[in-house]
Amino acid sequence: MSDVFLLFQVAGIGIIVAMLSALLKQMGKDDLAQWVTLIGFIIVLVIVIDYLGQLFQQIRSVFLFQMML
Repeated sequence: MSDVFLLFQVAGIGIIVAMLSALLKQMGKDDLAQWVTLIGFIIVLVIVIDYLGQLFQQIRSVFLFQMML
């Protein structure tokens, strides 16, 4: 369930960032559009790194549990 939530969350952020970037480019504010894209990328990167941290924690707990047996 959380994998699907992660996918929709990242896709939603991507769609919003793409729309804002296109709107800003049409308004002639290319610099601001690049900043919006960069900030969106950083937000997605932080979310993915958090989920990867949780994944590695689960993997570590599985291997530590197997070593105890």
